[in-house]
Amino acid sequence: MANPGRFLNLTETPAVAAGAGQAAILLPDGTLCLMRSEEAAQRLANLPPPLLVHAPATFRRLGMQPRPALDLLELFAFVYPACPAAPTPRGLALALDYDPPGAGLEAAVAFLPELARMLLARLAASRQTEQGRDAAELAAQMGLAGWSWAPLVTAALGNPQAVPAARALRVWQRLPEWEETAPLSPPRAFPVSPAEARRRLTEMLGPEAEHRPGQIEYAAAAAAAFAPRIEQGVPQLVLAEAGTGIGKTLGYIAPASLWAERNQGTVWISTFTRHLQRQIEAELARLFPDPATRRQRAVIRKGRENYLCLLNFEEAVNAATLRGSSQHLIALGLLSRWAAVTADGDLEGGDLPGWFAELFGRANIANLADRRGECIHSACPHWRRCFVEHSIRRAREADIVVANHALVMVQAAHAWHWGEGLDDAGIPLRYVFDEGHQIFHAADNAFATAVCGLETAELRRWLLGAEGSRSRARGLRRRLEELVLGRPELEAPLEAALQAARALPGPGWSSRIAEEPERPKLGALLPAQDSPTEAFLRAVRRQVLARNAEGDANSSGMTLEADLHPVLPELPEAAERLARALHRIAEPLKTLRNRLLARLHDEAETLEETQRTRIEAAARTLARRALDPLAAWCEMLHAVSEPAPEPGRRPEQVLFLRLERADGHERDVALCRHWLDPTVPFAATLAASAHGLLITSATLRDGGQPDPVLAWETAEAEVGAVHISAPALRVTVPSPFDYAAQTRAFIVTDVPGEDLDALAGACRALFLAAGGGALGLFTAIRRLTAVHARIAPELEAAGIMLLAQHVDPMHNATLVDIFRIEEESCLLGTDAMRDGVDVPGRALRLVVFDKVPWPRPNILHRERRIHLSGGNPAEYEARIARQRLRQAFGRLIRRATDRGVFVLLDRRTPSRLLSAFPPGVQVARVGLAEAVTAIKTFLHVE
Repeated sequence: MANPGRFLNLTETPAVAAGAGQAAILLPDGTLCLMRSEEAAQRLANLPPPLLVHAPATFRRLGMQPRPALDLLELFAFVYPACPAAPTPRGLALALDYDPPGAGLEAAVAFLPELARMLLARLAASRQTEQGRDAAELAAQMGLAGWSWAPLVTAALGNPQAVPAARALRVWQRLPEWEETAPLSPPRAFPVSPAEARRRLTEMLGPEAEHRPGQIEYAAAAAAAFAPRIEQGVPQLVLAEAGTGIGKTLGYIAPASLWAERNQGTVWISTFTRHLQRQIEAELARLFPDPATRRQRAVIRKGRENYLCLLNFEEAVNAATLRGSSQHLIALGLLSRWAAVTADGDLEGGDLPGWFAELFGRANIANLADRRGECIHSACPHWRRCFVEHSIRRAREADIVVANHALVMVQAAHAWHWGEGLDDAGIPLRYVFDEGHQIFHAADNAFATAVCGLETAELRRWLLGAEGSRSRARGLRRRLEELVLGRPELEAPLEAALQAARALPGPGWSSRIAEEPERPKLGALLPAQDSPTEAFLRAVRRQVLARNAEGDANSSGMTLEADLHPVLPELPEAAERLARALHRIAEPLKTLRNRLLARLHDEAETLEETQRTRIEAAARTLARRALDPLAAWCEMLHAVSEPAPEPGRRPEQVLFLRLERADGHERDVALCRHWLDPTVPFAATLAASAHGLLITSATLRDGGQPDPVLAWETAEAEVGAVHISAPALRVTVPSPFDYAAQTRAFIVTDVPGEDLDALAGACRALFLAAGGGALGLFTAIRRLTAVHARIAPELEAAGIMLLAQHVDPMHNATLVDIFRIEEESCLLGTDAMRDGVDVPGRALRLVVFDKVPWPRPNILHRERRIHLSGGNPAEYEARIARQRLRQAFGRLIRRATDRGVFVLLDRRTPSRLLSAFPPGVQVARVGLAEAVTAIKTFLHVE
């Protein structure tokens, strides 16, 4: 290995590590200083660019504006693209298989030069590899944009005089192409027996694995979901509640993989959180140990908006190289390294580290994906290298596809309505829904609709393009020009739709609707020059403000709602006018779609395959991006003029108005429609095609229901099983953990609920008592940020790093990665941290919940507590709160050797919620001092 010391002149480069209120600086002369953040900022202002880890987070903690730095994360991304690492000195050391530094800022900052030497030395060792080709030229090109690492990297690669070369950025020229395969035959329907599922599980685990009877029992029961379907529209349905620690992931992978192999079919595994997707991906290595085989037979499938679009990337590269000094070019250079080796091109949650977008701006990275539905498919010069197309084709032939609930539900709904899958991906027949307790919530989001400013403006942009702005947005005419040019029968409806699209809100719409023009007299026509969409949104806004309390209406940070009925006099007229305008967009688009599809038949003998593919893709996109929402919006707008529903009558859908505010600004105005019971469309769309469904979770049932039959009936209602005609097989496998011995639970009775100082003091005392390793869960962002500001400096002074969602400029996954490896750290979060986070061992030994997580008292919840509660609204709300508490408690114990404490800082907690905790857990109501003492004793903290 080359001598690493020669690549970095330590005598000229300072280093810094920042905490809350203090920082450690390693000065160029080797002096190590611990000082207040303000003093550190002043010192750094007069020093060369410092070594650090995660520049945005570091400078934010120091109260400094961004400035040049030698960020070790950037160097790591260059040397090890597509490799995970937590963004701390300890995380980088572990990723490099190196002894990590000790605790504290001083140890961290002293370790940074060693990390730099190590990375540069390993880069030097790779210069003769395929990955080292053009690396020096790429670094030199990035140097033109001001990349601080460029001279050190080119020196490490043995080419300090490397000539910048833009061709090194053109990674799309070096990526493999996919090859088309013959259409797949339908899968067979042979079952998987319980005994076969047990054997497959045993094979996956290996002879050295811990014997877990519950996991074996679970795998055997899950096999029933893979039995042949008996009746059209009635899938085999298994509801399986598996307590924490059962190992349900491998439990269902066993029969799922066996069914896929035996029947040459694909099983889709659906999750609610990305955390669980990553866990499943890791577990699939047991089934397919060889990475090449695993890549072929197991696929993580996401929506197009998650993948790097090579056309967008090419356009961004061309623009950045023309400007030469663009900071964006540094990110593009690192992305080109990543794109050459990534497994699937996933920008969100794949093998691109979550901190990458934090370093270079999340919007900059997001714009490199097709987030606006602008894909031109086979007309794109990169189509055969496209990451999305690779993923679609791999998923067709895979045994296992892992996706999220949202994609699976949207795909099922599209297939149900149009008779085809999304993106030509086919229609799955077998599903496993993990995190099944979230099906109601996921379906609520997937099947809801809103006539709102943001979505209508987005449709205008999708149809008309950038309209003179600097955006790279391509309009529909440009995307379809090769299909319609010179064909009057296609050009005419396209032009008509684009002309009609000007009724949708244009740039600046949000400020215009907030202006109150002179109100029209009752019965008078609205001004002709007023956009139909903006006129409607203005009327919606007026009604929301009129129906809310004066204080709420004047609050700039509060999202407001109002019932649709009774309507203001001008709202029905505005709604009908907008419906007519939307109809004028939809009709020519339908004509265009139908005539495009007619070409497939009329020109069957002459159409090239790429043209056929392009037409099919264009038809699918027109349906999904325009015709589906336009039809739903028109239906909703017509409902505005309908008579008000009778009080007390159960509605199928709930319509209401919303004025959304954020950061002191009005963000959106909407007419919203939600299904009262969103599992109705979920069951209808899935049952139409699925042959087998396994719905599983650790918290399917309500622990507060003493009658097990009623508990199962409630669970079936929550996941939509009551809307499927055949009865579900019910399976319960209890957790193997000894919760009585492994946990303690306390309700603290002397912390005033609304006193933020008292809440912060309680969190500080509890976190210090545990010595870190604490997850603080909050029911409101405002409370979280207030507590963080009050306790961060003192915890940092005690050697406890405090991480916080909505405070630290990091993605949730990044925060969890840091929390997992820094055993003395603490993490504050909201409900996103409550579900799906897997942090085993000492890294998580205390969970503190600020309040009982009651459901938010909005209009939609009001209707559901009335009509879905079985006549007991209070118990309905308690059931929701119990499930959330169960999920939070479930984060605490992940292994048989774990020990942990759960604390609820809400003295008003009703006793009927305590059944949320597993059997054996004794919940004690105590004062804060007693809880602190008990935590120290139980966790053996000195």
